[in-house]
Amino acid sequence: MASAERNTQDLPEPEPEGCGSAVVDDAARRDAALPDVDWSVLPEGAERGHFEAPSGTLATIVMGDPGNPRVLLIPGATGSKEDFGLMLPELAAAGYFVLSCDIAGQYESAGAGPEHLVPPRAHYDYDLFRDDLIAMLDDGEGAAHVVGYSFAAIVAQIAFAQRPEKFRSLTLISCPPEPDRSFLGVRIIGRLSRYATGRVGAALTIWGIRRNINRVPPRRLRFVKDRFRLTRRESVSDIFDLMQHAPDLRPVLARATLPKFVAVGEHDLWPLALHRRFAQSIGARIMVYRGGHSPSETSPYQISRDLIALFATTG
Repeated sequence: MASAERNTQDLPEPEPEGCGSAVVDDAARRDAALPDVDWSVLPEGAERGHFEAPSGTLATIVMGDPGNPRVLLIPGATGSKEDFGLMLPELAAAGYFVLSCDIAGQYESAGAGPEHLVPPRAHYDYDLFRDDLIAMLDDGEGAAHVVGYSFAAIVAQIAFAQRPEKFRSLTLISCPPEPDRSFLGVRIIGRLSRYATGRVGAALTIWGIRRNINRVPPRRLRFVKDRFRLTRRESVSDIFDLMQHAPDLRPVLARATLPKFVAVGEHDLWPLALHRRFAQSIGARIMVYRGGHSPSETSPYQISRDLIALFATTG
């Protein structure tokens, strides 16, 4: 644990190689001009649906030709499928069939949970989220490009370790960069996280979001607050506990030969130095975007641009 605390305070914060916002192009200009989006409105051509996962019914959004290569966009805790709403048209127009979902317990997938497993379990755990993701991968032909955001980036790694043949590429957005107690590396609150239970951590997280400490625009804040009317508090609590025991899969990813991509905002929860070290340890390309923990919302056109370039390397 001491090494994690040293990382937080003593490491310099160099700019990681390959800054996603360094190129001033059409994608960068579109991101800079983003209005206050109504995130409850789907892009034209996107369709709502559902997927029957082991944990229950997951709400989905799909876009594109089902015959095209698949892209799965998986949001994290307190997030939802709509967080990728501005990316869906970009990826679909580039020739991909894109699916995003609310993970079990979150927003419109609130009904999915450990009570539906066989045999039933008392809490959300890594196996539940992993098995739901693998079920979605197995539902289509061949491998898919998998994009996991925050907590879902951990889940994507676990699924890859079990079923690597189902992955064409692996993208980790705002992924906790250190294993075990993931929050230790977080600025300011890292040291306090070791004393927080899942219930306390969930309460503080939701309080911070409701108080708009990230200073998101009014429409975004309204949508985020509306999601909490459905999201199960116990799912957020369990996820907080799970992130305190994140597995170390860096050796597995380092041996993997598929394209790997780490995407992060320049003002993420964790210092950029830790993200850079993580990317180097797994042999991944890293891109940094303006904004904080949610580049899929604040830099959707630039991250879509970079994902399309990554996917193209897989043939």
